Amino acid sequence: MKAITQTDPDNPRSLKLAEVDSPALQPGEVLVEVRAAGVNRADLVQAQGMYPPPQGASEILGLECAGVIADAGDTGRELGQEVGCLLAGGAYAEYVAVPEGQLTPIPEGFSMVDTAGVVEAAATVWSNLGMVAGMKKGDRVLIHGGSGGIGSFAIQLCKAFGCEVAVTAGSQEKLDYCRELGADILIDYKEQSFAQELKGSCDIILDVVGGAYLEDNITSLGADGRLVVIALQGGAKGTLSLGRMMPRRLSVHATTLRARPTEMKSAIVADTVKHVWPLLADGTIKANVSRTFPLADASLAHDHLDSGNNTGKIVLEVS
Repeated sequence: MKAITQTDPDNPRSLKLAEVDSPALQPGEVLVEVRAAGVNRADLVQAQGMYPPPQGASEILGLECAGVIADAGDTGRELGQEVGCLLAGGAYAEYVAVPEGQLTPIPEGFSMVDTAGVVEAAATVWSNLGMVAGMKKGDRVLIHGGSGGIGSFAIQLCKAFGCEVAVTAGSQEKLDYCRELGADILIDYKEQSFAQELKGSCDIILDVVGGAYLEDNITSLGADGRLVVIALQGGAKGTLSLGRMMPRRLSVHATTLRARPTEMKSAIVADTVKHVWPLLADGTIKANVSRTFPLADASLAHDHLDSGNNTGKIVLEVS
């Protein structure tokens, strides 16, 4: 099959389409012919050599895709069934092996491109806001990076649950985009201090920055507040005052989806489909694919995501 390979480990943009071996199925897996693959910031970090796949996972980039089952293996699935896929790797290719529990239906009214741009965001956001933080109606939720793929999905999910949504972003254009999705409080992190604007008022914070925001996130939380860190764009270390946390009963959760055991990811996918897919089907949460590229242009897709000018999700189309 053809897949994207990195020809120079020291050059994260040396991504070329090449012939590689097709994946061999393990028990409980299906072979999916990929039609579209989502592009995530984690892919950029992996190409930089700083986010290797879990042991035993494909070295090929790509954490989500949509396609058609080409070989059902021992699962009993139907050939030709259209599915979405949550992956530990392998989406930037013509074929990928997927544990059956990490397959999703195609949401009603969604295309393959739409689905490829929603699976990872939906599973990430629901598992953290719904399953970890216990999001409920009336919560104030702060979402850092509100205009990105995760952020744009999180805004819509929070509004669907009746939450008040605050976001940070780095330009007026991005804040306007967040407002269109339903965000209530818009903070330009280049011009404003979100800790001063939101001091002691947030029930939940979904953070992709990490260490650099840790102290200000604690300042922003109210009583019984929950901080959930899902990425480390601002570094892995920060200052944390337990003395400030204890009187307000604050909690900090640091999670990653990719490295979880297959059984846990299957449970997350099932819970995500149960709670989120109806919101996709009825249009409450819309697809936010802003740009598509051919698979062969994966390097250009990474350039566009890394430029900081993108809103929503980028998807690679596989012929």
